[in-house]
Amino acid sequence: MKNRRHKDKRTQAEQRYKKHRQRNILAKPGVHDFILVLDHLKAGFNVPKIFRSAQALGAHEIHLVNIPPFDPAPAKGAFKYVPAVFHENFESCFQNLSERGYTCFILEPSEGTAIDKMQFPQKSAFIFGNEELGISFDPENFSGIQRLTITQYGPVDSLNVSVAASIVMYEYARQQHAG
Repeated sequence: MKNRRHKDKRTQAEQRYKKHRQRNILAKPGVHDFILVLDHLKAGFNVPKIFRSAQALGAHEIHLVNIPPFDPAPAKGAFKYVPAVFHENFESCFQNLSERGYTCFILEPSEGTAIDKMQFPQKSAFIFGNEELGISFDPENFSGIQRLTITQYGPVDSLNVSVAASIVMYEYARQQHAG
């Protein structure tokens, strides 16, 4: 019986995903020009939470690289409103962003320029890798990708990806409105 309930919940989540993805076609870019790239993230909890924060902070769009269907319920409707662009691999995503004049940044726990020390260009794309494995590509193979980090003061050396994405989006928005 327990297995059947789990299957029913998964089926309901898949139906919600299809419905929200169809509605996403009508989504309009947010007030800011930044883009998030979710590279091979697990389809569970973090992806919809990032959509929710992206809507709140005015993201232009979110690019999903090889991310399977996810339950949009934790996004509280944001998946319908933040434009989503789907890619099979990072190469096609990077090409899309480069052709549109975006500067790409990857976040790493211990390398790079602290986000509060970086002046973000208007067209910034922030790349977040898998929660366990990190990014799926070698940044040395993609010209111009810059490394960022979020300064941390406690003994933990990394943040949850949805928390890190929210901090970066907030810092971008703060900088754009500071001038």
